[in-house]
Amino acid sequence: MSTPSPTSPRTGTGPVVAPRSPGTGPVDPPALDPRGLAAGLGAYLLWGVLPLYFELLKPSGAVEVVAHRVLWSLIFCAVVLSVTRTWRAFATVLRTRRTMGLIATAAVLLAVNWLTFVFAALGGHVVDAALGYFINPLVTVALAVVVLRERLRRLQWVALGFGVLAVVVITVGLGTLPWVALTLAGSFGVYGLLKNRVGRSVAAAPGLAAETLVLAPVSAVYLIWLQGTGDGTFTGGGGWHALALAGTGVATALPLLLFGEAARRLPLSVVGMLQYLAPVLQFAIGVLVLHETMPPARWWGFGLVWVALVLLTVDGLRNNRAQRLRAAAREAAAA
Repeated sequence: MSTPSPTSPRTGTGPVVAPRSPGTGPVDPPALDPRGLAAGLGAYLLWGVLPLYFELLKPSGAVEVVAHRVLWSLIFCAVVLSVTRTWRAFATVLRTRRTMGLIATAAVLLAVNWLTFVFAALGGHVVDAALGYFINPLVTVALAVVVLRERLRRLQWVALGFGVLAVVVITVGLGTLPWVALTLAGSFGVYGLLKNRVGRSVAAAPGLAAETLVLAPVSAVYLIWLQGTGDGTFTGGGGWHALALAGTGVATALPLLLFGEAARRLPLSVVGMLQYLAPVLQFAIGVLVLHETMPPARWWGFGLVWVALVLLTVDGLRNNRAQRLRAAAREAAAA
């Protein structure tokens, strides 16, 4: 999965509220756009049930699935670019050297994220994948300190401490580092940072098209080699299996487009709350559907992460409220 983060390291780690309208006092929040809410729920529901889709792709291996995902996503993006008439924006992205440099780096991180997630889905590590996306907001906080040199507030430091403690508890209790969760959180955290650098100038469809274009040559060569050795499953797994592999393009791009619509229509505070729906669903699928084991150490680790997320949410809401009150005071003084 590659879920765009609705929060930015520069603006803190809690959900961001919509800007307040000019005036001398606080205003009621705007009514939620039904289409925006439906789009947001659709995006995170699709991301949440993605492990079940990948279960259908067995006996394909993780690398084969990701290679198909890249190529079919590129084809789907080409259709979207044609329908939305945004080929010119895509061409602009390709011609801008700095933007393409960032996108190429983001594409490598995207490949790592996709490969790890598919490996987790096919290898019985869906709970670890869910943990990775629960940890992701904490990684965003860490990147704000390490990369952007930001000063964190006290609650943010406490939340980070709980996150580190969670990893320690799981590692000691299970006797192994939760590398799936850490790889997913780390790759997606840095990917989100890079996308934040280009997000204002590159829309979702041209951006994803450029990223998959970077990965397409290697993916195509790998699939040709795999079919040549007789190990490929696209032609040997039957028509439904081939159709399911081709459907990875839609399964990848559709939630991204829905997310873009939600981000355009909803306050970011709402989008920030919706982002937890995907890992909650993945966690439920891992435990209730796929029957992955949950020893006490893992429960304790998840509990500590959930405490950290509550602290981040409380801190973000408190900070945004303080900013609105300060802005209202400045406007009142200037009136």
